[in-house]
Amino acid sequence: MGIGRIAVVGSGAIGLYYGARLALAGEDVHFLLRSDYEAAQTNGIRVVNGRDVQHLASPRIYRYAKDIGPVDWVIVAVKSTSNAALRDIVPPLLQRNTSLLTLQNGLGNEEHLAGLFGQERVMGGLCFVCLNRTGPAVVENFGHGSIHLGEYGRLPQPRTHTFAQAATAAGLHIVVVNSLREARWRKQVWNVPFNGLSIVAGSVDVHQILLDPGLRSLAATLMEEVRMVAAGLGYRIDTSFQEEMLEKTRVMGPYRPSSLIDFDAGRPVEVEAIWGEPCRIGRNMGVPVPRLEMLYYLLKKITSARAGAAASAPAATPDTASPAATARLPAAAREA
Repeated sequence: MGIGRIAVVGSGAIGLYYGARLALAGEDVHFLLRSDYEAAQTNGIRVVNGRDVQHLASPRIYRYAKDIGPVDWVIVAVKSTSNAALRDIVPPLLQRNTSLLTLQNGLGNEEHLAGLFGQERVMGGLCFVCLNRTGPAVVENFGHGSIHLGEYGRLPQPRTHTFAQAATAAGLHIVVVNSLREARWRKQVWNVPFNGLSIVAGSVDVHQILLDPGLRSLAATLMEEVRMVAAGLGYRIDTSFQEEMLEKTRVMGPYRPSSLIDFDAGRPVEVEAIWGEPCRIGRNMGVPVPRLEMLYYLLKKITSARAGAAASAPAATPDTASPAATARLPAAAREA
């Protein structure tokens, strides 16, 4: 039967992977694409899991949200650096009971959507999975993971379980959580050290971080600082969770976090959502986070220097701009 019309906003690894898995299971999924549009139109969307390749041969793809029209679910998978564009992208997709599910990284994404479209619409999912977009309309899963799914500002609702059941039927591992905010902080325990150190240490993968005693020790310290900020907010994350995350990272092998991939490709990095927000929250509560403050400072310097170098380079001929009313997905908008 299916759970209704689903729009996926964002054509990076997260959006392609979860959208394709749902579509392959028979759900009515519509992809808003830009850079991958031609590739998906010609070759479909490919999902690689080791030697197993799943092929969504004829995905429903669009360049403009208005061409999709109202849906029952919007999966938001753009980078948080493109959140401002959601004000124009999302409205053509809305009807009275449309739910907005953000699968983005970092903090503040649910708050942003709630401020624009109402808290009652907003859900969140934390993707504990190793995904890389390895080519146009191609995503590779380096480690089967899970989505921790919850409601923004309230306990799970019937729709939470409806989506969880559909995703489970698609072969995905879903964990319904009572506290979405606590789940976000748990994800931050991994995101903050490994996404950040992979950039500042010179484009290194997670395996290299763990092999280097200094980087591994720094990763553990950053995890502890994130855990202390979460504790100040009332979210209890045991030290055993840090060890669990380190062990899961060990079996990832030479995995390159999404922030590193964005940085190396010259795309914007989610500095504020992943590192800036926990820094500010810790500072406001009086929780000392010296290593996190330093990492945040270095990432701002490195990414701003990269942006400055790109701005001074000769500009390529831009695409013809479309009016905001057409709600076209920005080129920089990619997965969480």
